[in-house]
This record gives sequence, structure tokens and C-alpha cells, in this order.
Amino acid sequence: MFIQTEDTPNPLTLKLIPGREVMAEGAREFSSPYEAQASPLAEALFDIDGVRRVFFGPDFLTVTKEFGVDWKTIRAPILAAVMDHYQSGAPLISQAAEAPAGHAEGEYDEDAAAIVDEIKDLLDTRIRPAVAQDGGDITFSRFEPDTGVVWLHMRGACAGCPSSAMTLKAGVENMLRHYVPEVTAVEQTL
Repeated sequence: MFIQTEDTPNPLTLKLIPGREVMAEGAREFSSPYEAQASPLAEALFDIDGVRRVFFGPDFLTVTKEFGVDWKTIRAPILAAVMDHYQSGAPLISQAAEAPAGHAEGEYDEDAAAIVDEIKDLLDTRIRPAVAQDGGDITFSRFEPDTGVVWLHMRGACAGCPSSAMTLKAGVENMLRHYVPEVTAVEQTL
């Protein structure tokens, strides 16, 4: 098995492409060893000293390291954990822990619901595929119809990336404001 690695705009995050499907549907992020108990692979990655976050995308995964940890020290154990997982045939997510990981849902009146559908459609068709190329993901959190503010959650390589604020404002906000005039601003959910 050959696992391709790519640097991301976030110097603390490495993108791994195992050459096969990672998540059949959606994406999943693990921010702690406790959360990682839902996945044998995430759990194995958190067993490596210096791993801070793990993200599974459709055909890639990202690993975020602690600040001050050298990639030279943990890259080989990370690759070994991924290879061992795929060769073992173990499931990516434990059946008891399966949960959808997509856009947040909320209660909106008919007009606001139509705006939210437009926002989600733009995220899914234009924004998320572009962000996935850098090992990240952006999902809808909520829309405030009174102010026009859209709240988005950044995951994977996007979470904590030094350029994520610029991506959010210059890229995502401009696109949403262009196609959905009711949107006045985009903010990041922490």
C-alpha cells in the first residue's frame, strides 16, 4: 500500500491520501483521545505522542500535530498506523459510534430555510470541494436571518490554520454574499 502525503497551508497539519475511500459519506473530526475511541484508526493515531487532531474526509485524512513537535519524529509512526489499519480490515468507525457529520440543522421559517438551503448548496458544490484539496472542510453551523450573518465550522487542516481567516473572509464570505444577497457576513464557529 502506498500512502501519499501532502503539506497543507496549515504547517501543523499533514494530509494523507491512502489511495482508497476513507469516509463513504460525510466527514469526521476527532479533537481528543476520548473522541477517538469511536474509531480504531483515530485511536491508533492519538496513541502517537504529539498528535492533536485527526480528520477523516472522503478520500483523505489529516493529522494535526502539537506545536513544537517535529514532523520528522512522528511522520513514520503516523504512516505505519494508517497502513496497519487498512491492512487489518478493521472498520474506520465503530458501529456503535456512527454519527452523521455534516451541516448543522436548525429551525427556520420558510424564507430563512430557503436561504439556508442556498448557503448549504453553495458550500457543498463550490466551497467544500476546493477546501478539501487542502485537507480541510467547512460546514454550516447557523444563519441569523435578522443580521444576515452565517456561522461556519472549519475542520481538518482549516481548523487553526494561519490563513483560515483570510479564506473565510476573502473567499467564502465574498462568494456567499455574491450568490446569496441576504448574507452580510461570515463568521467562524469555534
